[in-house]
Amino acid sequence: MPGNKNLKTNGAMSLAIQSVKPYLLQAGLFSAAVNFLMLVPIIYMLQVYDRVMSSGNQTTLLMLTVLMVALLASMGSFNWVRSRMLIVGSNKLEQTLRPIVLRATFKRALLSGGLITNAQPLADLLGLRQFLTGSGIFALFDAPWFPIYIAVMFMFHPWFGFSGIFAAIIMILLAFINQKFTAKALQEANVAGHGVTNNTNSALKNAEVIAALGMNENISARLESLADESLFNQQQASKTGGVLTSISKSFRIIIQSSLIGLGAMLALRQEISPGMVIAGSLLLGRALSPIDTLVGGWRGFIEARSQYSRLDTLLETFPERDQPLSLPPPEGAISVENLFLVPPGGKAPVLRGINLKIKPSGSIGIVGPSASGKSSLARAILGIWPPYTGKVRLDGADVTGWERRELGPHIGYLPQDIELFDGSIAENICRFGEVKSEKIIEAARLAGVHELILKLPQGYDTVIGALGGSLSGGERQRVGLARAMYDNPKILLLDEPNSNLDDQGEQELIQAIERAKALGSTVIVISHKPQVLKSLDDLLVLKDGTVAAFGEREEVLQQLVPRKVQLSNAV
Repeated sequence: MPGNKNLKTNGAMSLAIQSVKPYLLQAGLFSAAVNFLMLVPIIYMLQVYDRVMSSGNQTTLLMLTVLMVALLASMGSFNWVRSRMLIVGSNKLEQTLRPIVLRATFKRALLSGGLITNAQPLADLLGLRQFLTGSGIFALFDAPWFPIYIAVMFMFHPWFGFSGIFAAIIMILLAFINQKFTAKALQEANVAGHGVTNNTNSALKNAEVIAALGMNENISARLESLADESLFNQQQASKTGGVLTSISKSFRIIIQSSLIGLGAMLALRQEISPGMVIAGSLLLGRALSPIDTLVGGWRGFIEARSQYSRLDTLLETFPERDQPLSLPPPEGAISVENLFLVPPGGKAPVLRGINLKIKPSGSIGIVGPSASGKSSLARAILGIWPPYTGKVRLDGADVTGWERRELGPHIGYLPQDIELFDGSIAENICRFGEVKSEKIIEAARLAGVHELILKLPQGYDTVIGALGGSLSGGERQRVGLARAMYDNPKILLLDEPNSNLDDQGEQELIQAIERAKALGSTVIVISHKPQVLKSLDDLLVLKDGTVAAFGEREEVLQQLVPRKVQLSNAV
């Protein structure tokens, strides 16, 4: 993995910045050389006006010109190297942060229960990298040279130096006013802009429902309202910032031009040489240039600071944890001990006091009315949602303590909402790992979907989108089952695996469960259909987040009948 692998705890952003400090320091050194050589044209002008013009010595003019060209060519090279240092440093910053930002973004989405699924952190990281190669960062490197330019102006004449200090104070005040009057509007515009993006993504994912229910105009009106709010705040900030930037630029030109008049008066009084008149104006322009850039690009600084702050908050909230000790491959023994579970963003527990044991290679069906906590229990067993209290153990170890990259290959999971990803069917089945044909075909055969895939236009190489492309709901579900059964996982958890299947597909599912049991997988099935549950050993009935019944399947079914609990309500 590129970048620094040791960014695991709080302060990851600070550590990342420290990792690129050598590049920033080198850029600073080359900036010093560039700014020092910026004096060359001014010195050249002074020599030409005050020495060559008065002496008429063409040899001196030639030598001065050759030296000037050589030094300015060097300055160009230094400027290019400085730019390269910042590009390399910004690339390293992104490569260092990208892996942990991605993991933190996934963790945030996971622990929010899917409520926060935007990729804003990656956009922030991209924006931060671009800022480090923009004009604003160059202005920051050039600004410390302002006192040196002012000192040279004082050497010309004290009035020149005082004029430069006065101009700098005015421009810094304009920058402060710019920040004061635009920061809030820009922040509100960014928040509203993010809201537009998130709501648009949500609307596009549910385009069929919106069209079917005739919600197009209502949703469009809502999106336009959010966009108008963002546009208004952006316009207000741009209007204020534009006025202040124009004032700053106009003031800079006025003060430079006025300095020529001041220089002419001093030259007439014999207090400075004629060459210093133009040289003083050039020096002032060079001294004020980075300040002018900072004023004009203040919005970029505000946005960069917001991007840094958001990334820092994300990485502080979802820090990298230390690499846990590697555990041996699981055997599939699952125990749930007095589990209380509060879903992400919730306040009340959806599961209360759950106790459950599943032996290795065992099989269990989980049934119950809607909102009884079945899918929540599945997420707790997989370690996706951490318990509020209690434990979920896999082979005796807390399931949340397993390293996900090590545990994942031993888990087969088919959620209610089938999510396939952009890529080929083969890539989806092998979970976008190494494409091994024999394992992919074996998983498809176990899931009973091999023949179906062969009938597709490009077979296993058929490219599908995130929503399954041209596949039907049942076909997506069966490809998802093949992905869950890839490489014979020790734990196979199927949540409503037959919700989109016809009779033939349901028979294939039952056979797939039997094959998984024969291969030694611990099978957990959540379903409302009794047909699928007949091939399972045990049955767990949930009601209102508690265990209503648990034991061997036939015994539990016999318990339900005397209580007049309708099987259709339970299974």
